[in-house]
Amino acid sequence: MSDQREPSAKLVVERSYRARVEELWALWTTREGFESWWGPEGFRAAVHVLEARVGGRLHYEMIASAPEQIAALQQLGRTPSHAARARYTEFKPGASLAITTVVDFVPGVPPYETTMRVEFFAAGERVRMVVTLDPMHDDEMTRMSKMGLTSQLTKLDRRYAERP
Repeated sequence: MSDQREPSAKLVVERSYRARVEELWALWTTREGFESWWGPEGFRAAVHVLEARVGGRLHYEMIASAPEQIAALQQLGRTPSHAARARYTEFKPGASLAITTVVDFVPGVPPYETTMRVEFFAAGERVRMVVTLDPMHDDEMTRMSKMGLTSQLTKLDRRYAERP
């Protein structure tokens, strides 16, 4: 049984990339951008609806793409993909956005919402991206959420590290 107490601290993950704000913004607000990196290592996203505006929907399928991830999910009795439903709850082009997601995939836990806020700070040829995550329903899920985000950010780390 999970510890159902409310974790208190938000999680903050920062990255700095040699990029333009517009490039990073597009990764969060266009189908092509989102699909190009979203999901932890071994997963990919297929966007069904992306309405980049306050109140706009973001519906996508999270799909296990690596054989080891597919096998791990099968061992847990889960399918290799699941639908994700979210909406943009803040939208300040080039500055910040927030995505609020319905968490409805945890057995024995009633559905709830969690928000991820992203801020962009341009400084010369670099952009600092600050991602703040709400805590999940328990400490273990919060830890897994941060691990997942950190894993998917490695895709951007590699992409922007290759730039001269």
